[in-house]
Amino acid sequence: MSLVINADLSIPEGDLSWEAARSSGPGGQNVNKVASKVELRFNLPSTAALSGEQKQRLRTLAAGRLDAEGKVMVISQLTRDQSRNLEDAREKLRLLILRALYRPKPRVPTRPTWGSKMRRVDAKRRNSDRKRDRQSSSE
Repeated sequence: MSLVINADLSIPEGDLSWEAARSSGPGGQNVNKVASKVELRFNLPSTAALSGEQKQRLRTLAAGRLDAEGKVMVISQLTRDQSRNLEDAREKLRLLILRALYRPKPRVPTRPTWGSKMRRVDAKRRNSDRKRDRQSSSE
């Protein structure tokens, strides 16, 4: 089943793969028997769903989640249920891709205003006066 990101974009099922593993943490006797942890991988290098610019932004956002092949790996072990963990991992990936779709507005450098320069100089002068008043007059 493809992963719907928004109305305009969905990730095809072929770009996604997942594995189940034993979850860490509490769970009683069940924790050693049931593979409820889900590792979802998104094949970022070979997907055609995203543009090159979007792939680069996603690579930057998911830098800590990339494996050696460049695939984005999302892990979920929130619940004891494998299917709910899979849905949670899919949602985490969807939100990550949504963030990568947003193109940040380029910062336009501006010059400081006359007022801000005056406030900075005035604050420096007040600080200097305060420190000068602390000095002993015996010097």
